[in-house]
Amino acid sequence: MATFVLIHGAADTGWSWHLVEAELRARGHDVVAPDLPCDDDSAGLREYADTVADAVGGRTDLVVVGHSFGGFTAPLVAERLGADLLVFLAGMIPSPVESPGDWWENTGLGKAVQEQAERDGGLTGHEDPYVGFLHDVPRPLAEEALRRGRDQSSTPSFAPWPLDALPDVPTKAVICEDDRFFPAAFLRRVTAERLGVTPDVIPGGHCVTLSRPKELADLLTGYLPGA
Repeated sequence: MATFVLIHGAADTGWSWHLVEAELRARGHDVVAPDLPCDDDSAGLREYADTVADAVGGRTDLVVVGHSFGGFTAPLVAERLGADLLVFLAGMIPSPVESPGDWWENTGLGKAVQEQAERDGGLTGHEDPYVGFLHDVPRPLAEEALRRGRDQSSTPSFAPWPLDALPDVPTKAVICEDDRFFPAAFLRRVTAERLGVTPDVIPGGHCVTLSRPKELADLLTGYLPGA
């Protein structure tokens, strides 16, 4: 049995993982999916990692998964708690001393979104969240996700990422084939540059935790030894 430590993205809650959590628990695994203090202006990435570490407690056999902006917190948790595996899910992969606020320009996301929008008729980067973000999530579930959304403090965006390097633990990356927020081709390039690995690809948009929970749980459990 593994303990999956599931870290949500910006302006979100642990609820975004609830369908994946149910799938993982049905397979006999433990799950921790806390709410980060994203609406607290006094909290930065270290406080985000503190929140996750406190929720994990003394659990072992950890698989730490960071979704989207959660990619900046997940390595901090993996390093601190000695995780067995780190997974970036449509994740922002950090570099040493890079602030999250600088990540967007450093990776060239704006240009990538513009180029993909020219190819798909403006769907990528669309300002309507039901089009650009939650397009493949069932509408009632998408509405609930937006209702549960929180403010995202800018505090974590300003400070340099605190590690000198990514943690020395086995690391996987998953990109979403139909992502209209972080286009798949863009994230494939960033993954190659920053991790030196070939990412796995899953169908679905950026909110794959809600649109493809079973497929995502299958992929995550497939990373476990002996799977």
